[in-house]
Amino acid sequence: MAVATEREYLLFINGESSEASGGELKELTEPATGEPLAKVAMATEADIDRAVEAARAALGGDWGRTAPTERSRLLHALADALVANRKELAELEVRNVGKAISSVKAELNQAVENFRFYASAIGSIGGRSNPLGGSLLFYSLKEPVGVAGQIVPWNYPLMMTTWKLAPALAAGCTVVLKPDSQTPLSALRMAELATEVGFPPGAINVVPGPGTTVGRHLVQHPGVDKIAFTGSTETGAQIMRDASDGIKRLTLELGGKSPNIIFADADLADAIPSSAWSIYYSAGQSCEARSRILVEQSLYDDFVAKFSEAAASLKVGDPLENETQVGSLISPEHRDRVHGYVETGRGEGAEVTAGGELPRDGKGAFYPPTVLAGVNQEMTVAQEEIFGPVVTISAFADEKDAIRQANAVRYGLMATVWTGDPARGHRLARRIKAGTVGINMPFTAFPGIPFGGYKQSGFGRELGLETLELYLETKSVIVSTSPKPFNPFGL
Repeated sequence: MAVATEREYLLFINGESSEASGGELKELTEPATGEPLAKVAMATEADIDRAVEAARAALGGDWGRTAPTERSRLLHALADALVANRKELAELEVRNVGKAISSVKAELNQAVENFRFYASAIGSIGGRSNPLGGSLLFYSLKEPVGVAGQIVPWNYPLMMTTWKLAPALAAGCTVVLKPDSQTPLSALRMAELATEVGFPPGAINVVPGPGTTVGRHLVQHPGVDKIAFTGSTETGAQIMRDASDGIKRLTLELGGKSPNIIFADADLADAIPSSAWSIYYSAGQSCEARSRILVEQSLYDDFVAKFSEAAASLKVGDPLENETQVGSLISPEHRDRVHGYVETGRGEGAEVTAGGELPRDGKGAFYPPTVLAGVNQEMTVAQEEIFGPVVTISAFADEKDAIRQANAVRYGLMATVWTGDPARGHRLARRIKAGTVGINMPFTAFPGIPFGGYKQSGFGRELGLETLELYLETKSVIVSTSPKPFNPFGL
């Protein structure tokens, strides 16, 4: 098993493992146990320079000369490698991140399908042509943007790595990817697998390191043509500033405070367990978690009682056990931050109807599924992204009030509507400011379906054919087909 206590993981640059120039090794611990997990090399700015140099060389060399059909074959081969190594990758992710293995298995399945989707989508890349009139003919070319700097967060390191790598590689770009310093192991392993299946040196480079120094250097690097970032809205704003001097292309997938709207005519046998999953999967550490439940007034008291009972029944524990539904948070520090929000909610008048207490056993970074009822949209807990297993529940009077409350935050990533009236579901889908709206189903992201945000949840889209365009430049070519010379000035 590749997961071994005190194993050292190095950077991955130009097709091989590489020591960091500064020699720093970061000690990683398992969030669920607090026990040592591994050591990982931390990149410096000089290592970013090396990775970008390797990526630019591959762009003008082996990878740049790779035919689209060969790019497709390699992406399928990498998907096959993920399947062949799925047990190792799943355990690696669970022990590095702390989330339940049931969630990780689903994420791994999507990771495989991400590569397969973009391997097939390569065939859709192409320009167009048409006569302009007279002897002029126009045609367009699609060319890779160049070197893509990609930054992925700690909550979905394996799946987000594939969200970023697959479209960039399909478009013919080369990549310098910076995973979070806390959770780099699956991305580093994936880079090794990519080399094993035949990706040329420099096509994929993985350089974990601090965001404030190494990440910022990557964003500002003159050899990087595009930045794709998933993370907090505040960091996304800083990346926009840092990327502005080079006029870099940007894709930003940022924070969320997504509503889950329950009408009185909803099927509660579906809506309640689905709503519990919508916030508590990944222990609430998900940007699109439906962390605000809005319930029609006539249903409110009954819903709060039943939902709180469902939240309290979830199994919290060892993330490697198949029965576990809610694993550990990423760290004790983050758990304390989440609990601080719960205390703030109490102070603002919210009622804690489930959870809300720090575990007496201090081992690991666990926090119980928590419900804050009686919340209005002006409260801190309704406005700020808690990023933990905490949901707020508010009442609404009618459809107009539901829409008002749903849109009363600075974010717009995801929303879910539960109703027995199909027309109402479609009306709300048009009026809610969110990149994805689910009607009577809790799921959020599928390969081939564009995913991204409105407002301060970012811009650009992941997972869809539209994503390929974000890694491609369009070049227009205009050619004369006439033997007669042009003489615009009549000379």
